[in-house]
Amino acid sequence: MNVNQRIMERLADELGVRTAQVAATVGLLDEGATVPFIARYRKEVTGALDDTQLRRLDERLRYLRELEERREAVIATIDEQGKLTSALAADLNAADTKQRLEDLYRPYRKKRRTKAQMAREAGLEPLADALLADPRLDPEREAAAYLRPAEGETPAVEDARAALDGAKQILMERFAEDAELIGRLRERLWRDGELSARVLEGQEREGAKFADYFEHDEALAKVPSHRALAMFRGRNEGVLSLAIRLPGEDEAPIHPAQLAIARQAGIKLVPADKAGPEGQSPGERWLAEVVRWTWRVKLYTSLETELLGQLREQAELTAIEVFAANLKDLLLAAPAGPKVTLAIDPGLRTGCKVAVVDATGQFLAHTTIYPHAPQNRWRESLDELARLVREHGVALIAVGNGTASRETDRLAGELVKAMAASQPLSKVMVSEAGASVYSASEYASRELPDLDVTVRGAVSIARRLQDPLAELVKIEPKSIGVGQYQHDVSQLQLSKSLEAVIEDCVNAVGVDLNTASSALLSRVAGLSATLADNIVAERNRRGAFNSRQALLEVNRLGPKTFEQCAGFLRVTGGDNPLDASAVHPEAYPLAERIAGQTGRELKGLIGDSATLKALDPADFADERFGVPTVSDILAELDKPGRDPRPEFKAAAFREGVESLNDLEPGMVLEGSVTNVTHFGAFVDIGVHQDGLVHISALSHRFVEDPRSVVKAGDIVQVKVMNVDIPRKRIGLSMRLDDQPEADRAAGASSGAPGTADGKAGANKTRRRKRGGKAESHDADVGALGAALLKARGDK
Repeated sequence: MNVNQRIMERLADELGVRTAQVAATVGLLDEGATVPFIARYRKEVTGALDDTQLRRLDERLRYLRELEERREAVIATIDEQGKLTSALAADLNAADTKQRLEDLYRPYRKKRRTKAQMAREAGLEPLADALLADPRLDPEREAAAYLRPAEGETPAVEDARAALDGAKQILMERFAEDAELIGRLRERLWRDGELSARVLEGQEREGAKFADYFEHDEALAKVPSHRALAMFRGRNEGVLSLAIRLPGEDEAPIHPAQLAIARQAGIKLVPADKAGPEGQSPGERWLAEVVRWTWRVKLYTSLETELLGQLREQAELTAIEVFAANLKDLLLAAPAGPKVTLAIDPGLRTGCKVAVVDATGQFLAHTTIYPHAPQNRWRESLDELARLVREHGVALIAVGNGTASRETDRLAGELVKAMAASQPLSKVMVSEAGASVYSASEYASRELPDLDVTVRGAVSIARRLQDPLAELVKIEPKSIGVGQYQHDVSQLQLSKSLEAVIEDCVNAVGVDLNTASSALLSRVAGLSATLADNIVAERNRRGAFNSRQALLEVNRLGPKTFEQCAGFLRVTGGDNPLDASAVHPEAYPLAERIAGQTGRELKGLIGDSATLKALDPADFADERFGVPTVSDILAELDKPGRDPRPEFKAAAFREGVESLNDLEPGMVLEGSVTNVTHFGAFVDIGVHQDGLVHISALSHRFVEDPRSVVKAGDIVQVKVMNVDIPRKRIGLSMRLDDQPEADRAAGASSGAPGTADGKAGANKTRRRKRGGKAESHDADVGALGAALLKARGDK
């Protein structure tokens, strides 16, 4: 089996699909096809693999190709050394991970001159072999035969102690380079080991936020992502020490890992208290010492470092998945639609910045009002807002959720009531997360060059109400504030994952070719930032595009790029009605054929559900377009350009509940989910501080994944369970029959959201016994909760 075939078969096995599907998909990827294009327009080729499967395939393909390249390099290096046996070659070819490959290569890797190497040069390897083969030998007596003076570059062996130390170094290195032993110890530590966290001396006060980990033990393989990252942060801040231990290792007469090393080396270890009447022989004691040193000096530190790295990597991947899932939900949130919108970016001393944009998001006007302290020009502010509403025909009011947002929301409410008869208005609270990042960005300065940074923020707030996807793509994803420990994870992997999410979301919705910004166009499959700029430049030069085909006139946009991007771009009111749909131009002849066989013109067939649903896709399938593509075309003809996002709905915050001081346990409020983590969901209830619904309080049924119940952007009903004003924490429950905590006092024990397991939403810390010690469960949620509440962009 050749290398390529091996990769295809392994990918097929991992994804649970046919090898032919994988091979065809890999061919498309190698030709430069994008994941959105393959998922949407090459279903017959891939067997209808979805974008998630395709992303996974693409990622694993890169890993396996790197593995094969490394395998070839390793085999060549060992062969050059003249040490490649048939058995070793078989093991190297069977290695299915980079880790296993490196374990096998370890003895042959070029390394600096070691103590073991110097001992071999001094002729001490026969001594090591002899003592290993026969524990009955007396080490001191045997070593005496190996004493020698220095000769040239060969080091001296001055006494028996030096000879035995050299023999020990040789055996230690040999044992520590045994791939099978390393693999078994690694697996044992991961499977049975415990992660042990302890506070460093003198750090109790400074590291109080990590107090739940001052004496914490937890099964290594089961540490959740958020707890692992909390402990790693504690270590990085100099508060915690972390170690991996095997249960009972302190009480065992011989460490379990040492027993494993001894078994692999053929050494019999006997505890001193169980030795025979004459005790252990000198040879047995010496070999036992070699085993102890192998574990403590050679293997433990390296394996601990490796496994902590593995834990961190897994925790980071999980955190990135959480961030990506939240970002996807936020990007696909319901748009309010193309309506003239007035946005208010709240402020106190510096006033509220007001901006008006038209239905397409184009800037119309701006001003600053001062309704709050210290100026308190409430009536004047209402009059100014009313003037802008009348002058520009405003239909929506977007209020940023930053400082003074509830007071400003009250102002907007009065405006809505005052103008109800003449100008129907709707007001919506909008997240400001990342608005200031956009305002100060180079892109914003190009898009709104004549506006102050603060006014740009108001414009962004208005636009993100109209179309969250179109506006949020202009902001670096990490600034949107929907992740957990986002600054602690691999920034390269995070960016790569979030970029893939944005690409999938943009292409799932589709982009209006004649109104989209260059930032949005650059996310379309096949288009780069340069091509997006070229499209906008061509649009500005010639006016609106009247067809997709006109894209080929854009500078540097060739047929291959057109193939990738055309199906995701929409031209409304153009020459061809299909240009407003997701039907790809390559399939236009098929759509015409469908219309012809029904005896209708294409324009008349579009939207005729009764006729379209009566058609059998199989009747139109051919060698190029199979049933899946025909089915998609019929669905598009039925509802061309259908937006997959839900219907717009906004949370209605309760009047009079504007700060933590207004909250009372037992209140039932409406709020918007801002963030979903593995331990629960954060909800904005309009008091400038998100509350936490712990996973145990999301539903009356058992919930394994919070996202199976709620997603970022959802509007939910919650009950206030507890309020901790000094620590600015709110405990919420979506089980509205839960009974709240009676104690609202500052710092109520275990009352803050995030410190707990959520017994009826009370979020009390659960303890379970493990190895005689109480272990905090979900104990880091307090530290993580605080971090997440600060992560809401620039709120």
